[in-house]
Amino acid sequence: MNEKFINTRKILSALILISAILVLAAELPADEGMWPLSELPRLNLQEKGLRLDPALIYDPSKPSLLYAVVEVGATGSFISPDGLIITNHHVAFGSVVAASTPEKDYLKNGFLARTRAEEIPAAGRTARITESFQDVSARVLSALKKNMSYADRTRAIEQQIKKIVAEAEKANPGKRAEVAEMFPGKTYWLFLYTVLRDIRLVYVPPLAIGNFGGEDDNWMWPRHTGDFTLMRAYVAPDGKPAGYSEKNVPYRPRTYLKVNPEGAREGDFVFLLGYPGRTYRHLPASYIAYELNVRMPAVADWYEWQIKLMEEFSRAGREVALKHDSRIKGLANTMKNYRGKLAGLRRLNYLVQKRQEEAALQEFIQADPKRRALYGRVLPEMDKIYGDMGLEYPRLFVLENLRRSVILFQNAMTVLEAAIERQKPDLERNAAYMDRNFSQTRQRLILGLRTNFYLPTDMAIFKELLKRALALPEARKIEALSRLAASGPDLDQVVDNLFKSTRISDPGFINSLWDKKPEEIRQIDDSFLKLAGELYPEYKKLEEDNRARKGQMDELQARLVDIRQEFLGKQFIPDANGTLRLTYGRVEGYEPGDAVYYRPFTTVRGIMEKTTGHEPFDTPPGLLQLISQKNFSRFINPDLDTIPVCVLYSTDTTGGNSGSPIIDADGRLVGVNFDRTWEATINDFTWSQRFSRSIGVDIRYVLWILQDFAGAGQLLEEIGIK
Repeated sequence: MNEKFINTRKILSALILISAILVLAAELPADEGMWPLSELPRLNLQEKGLRLDPALIYDPSKPSLLYAVVEVGATGSFISPDGLIITNHHVAFGSVVAASTPEKDYLKNGFLARTRAEEIPAAGRTARITESFQDVSARVLSALKKNMSYADRTRAIEQQIKKIVAEAEKANPGKRAEVAEMFPGKTYWLFLYTVLRDIRLVYVPPLAIGNFGGEDDNWMWPRHTGDFTLMRAYVAPDGKPAGYSEKNVPYRPRTYLKVNPEGAREGDFVFLLGYPGRTYRHLPASYIAYELNVRMPAVADWYEWQIKLMEEFSRAGREVALKHDSRIKGLANTMKNYRGKLAGLRRLNYLVQKRQEEAALQEFIQADPKRRALYGRVLPEMDKIYGDMGLEYPRLFVLENLRRSVILFQNAMTVLEAAIERQKPDLERNAAYMDRNFSQTRQRLILGLRTNFYLPTDMAIFKELLKRALALPEARKIEALSRLAASGPDLDQVVDNLFKSTRISDPGFINSLWDKKPEEIRQIDDSFLKLAGELYPEYKKLEEDNRARKGQMDELQARLVDIRQEFLGKQFIPDANGTLRLTYGRVEGYEPGDAVYYRPFTTVRGIMEKTTGHEPFDTPPGLLQLISQKNFSRFINPDLDTIPVCVLYSTDTTGGNSGSPIIDADGRLVGVNFDRTWEATINDFTWSQRFSRSIGVDIRYVLWILQDFAGAGQLLEEIGIK
């Protein structure tokens, strides 16, 4: 064997090794978790594909990406120096409904402000920017004293948190403070926010684009939904947050995301910043059993019942449909999410897995006397709590959904509670009635009446809940509802009399009640206010029971986290809780089943294939023409030679990540997150590199729609696309 051949073989071997390393790096899986920004140094993101200096994600001394990401009901991000925000169509859905009428149906037909003067208020919308965060655990937990009852423990922590928030807001005028529970019973963080209150709609695609596929495609892949909307934040001329005024000027963010018109390609590293809602990965198997067998099936069935009811009423005409559109959207999203979670939990046999893990954990605890003394009763006590909750749930279901689903009862309870709570010192009130929140509470109530209330729907829902209350076992009857049911010859007459004898649907009447004292409210001859008064003790008892349960659970969960970390030999990050988090992954497809592989991009060809001409697949004719003419401008994916619509990536997301910017390795916007796949609905409980995929709208589709469909070239110019 000559030396030249040996050297050639060495070179080839080296090249193969280098190629293998590069392939391995390209396929490096994401880490599970929605990471608090304080934990980013643990991630070594540059080793995993990030080219941006990690300090530019969060560093108060630099124009960090943190300040470009806002909470707008879910998540959004600034994409121009003049406060332009991109988020999801479904995130802005309620505001679009509130701005719509049958004559100016912005929800159905879309909306474009060609000038700043044409931008219209996004009712009920604010934009919240995280300014800073700090650990205040020691101070929160210092409120606990020995021998406190569980309810008093919860109350003491609530009071301490309110004091910390009040002090922080006094020290930072104009800012909003919140203390977030990171690990229950263990760690608490104080977050400081700027809240912008004048938010306006700039561009809303027609429903047939922004909600293409509707609930048929929700939580599914392949997806072809243009789920994006543009809004703008305004402030007073002095730069301070202010309510809507014609004198206000566009907000100038400290930083904004640059848009990458070339988008992402398969295999690219991406990360998301956003405000994910709740995950439950540190809770025990008994919680999974409760969700799997009790709560989620009941909620999913109840939401499905309401959806069918509202859809039936909506056939009366567009004015009635507008009253239901936002409610149906929210109910359907949760209902299908729960169906997916239930299917996923069963498919993975996840409850059995959790119980096996806990059996091994319990063996570990029992093997050591010290561990046994400290942790031996943790899991059995949690089992009992969730078992009791399962038995109580049918009664709880009625009480919770009276307040959640019947708008007039919700209004009556809010008015009565406000009268009672507003008599207390501010820091002792329930949060909704504290001075810092009370104006928003009132505004939400009146806005809900204007946009969501339809009398026949409210009556039908109330009647159904009354029937369910009457079906409860004798020992769990709700006396006030039983008395109400006995007040007439049949339930139809009872419900009819109740709704005819109230003025709580009148905004003027409600506004006249806010300053009244409790005894004055109770003297008013109004059927719903009287019912609220009769049921108020039930809700106070429920509130106190919840405090006691939380006090006990916090103590148990804190110990469970400690012993699980010792058992598994690793540190956990806290479950998502609505605070700013980062998650990362790659643009990649997945295999949902045997012999099935889903590619990570859909294209406009799929829109043509799905279009039927009827909702929810009724593509606007102008868009069909652009697609058929292949008028794709410069926004194609070169690997596909066409316009990409949606994209898949292996990030760890949940509710609240809707609208999160999909950011490339250089810190540029390449898409907007809006959903997960059906298999990934289980993300709230567990995450898998194999099946957890998030779905976003590709930025190239957004830009193409704006330029060629909407004719909004001025917006492309504003975000730097020339």
